[in-house]
Amino acid sequence: MAKKSNQVRWIVVLGVVVLLVILIRSTLQATHAEYQVCMAFKGGSHCSSATGATQSEAIRSAQTIDCQMLANGRDETMVCLDTQPASIREVKK
Repeated sequence: MAKKSNQVRWIVVLGVVVLLVILIRSTLQATHAEYQVCMAFKGGSHCSSATGATQSEAIRSAQTIDCQMLANGRDETMVCLDTQPASIREVKK
């Protein structure tokens, strides 16, 4: 009976280790691109940096942060997100 308990314990430990490796690897792969985006909206401007798996994801994430800082309410945020960024700069690759 003790032998089966030991086997189950090792299987659980192995499963946890595999899960941790998968989580760490996917987290590291999710941040391949980092961009700084500056938005100008309704007379104000804001710049922020964001990371993402792709260039477009990183830019959109930074743009969303900027628009949340510049816009008042959901409607203005949607209009801001449809506006072209004033500048886009790659921070790291």
